[in-house]
Amino acid sequence: MNITNKEYGELAQKHSPATRTKANCIKAFLIGGVICVIGQTFTDIYTALGFSKLDTGALVSMTLIFISAILTGLRLYDKLARHGGAGTLVPITGFANSVVAPALEYKSEGFVTGIGSKMFSIAGPVLIYGITASVLYGILYYLFR
Repeated sequence: MNITNKEYGELAQKHSPATRTKANCIKAFLIGGVICVIGQTFTDIYTALGFSKLDTGALVSMTLIFISAILTGLRLYDKLARHGGAGTLVPITGFANSVVAPALEYKSEGFVTGIGSKMFSIAGPVLIYGITASVLYGILYYLFR
């Protein structure tokens, strides 16, 4: 069966499910917004308890990471991501999920070859590029300030 690229594209388009881009964008916006509101709520709580601005930022980050890790372990974060899509990738919670999920998936292979080696399979490249970029930025800042 000979088929051109154009015919293949038309065939694939015909048999592909329709995307609901607008609905997905709205759900991602709302879920991401709710995660941010939860973070702001913790910020207000920690500030009201008298913590400094620096301590509050650290506490909010730790709290959101902890909640995200627990929800991932309970398999609830995946259900949330199924509905919220990109909205669940709010940096701190999405990062925690990307570390915990592979660790849980490969725990049967042991602590070193399973959890230890697979834990950063998704988040590792983000860390490498982020750290490399920050080091380069720091060097350039030092040289040209």
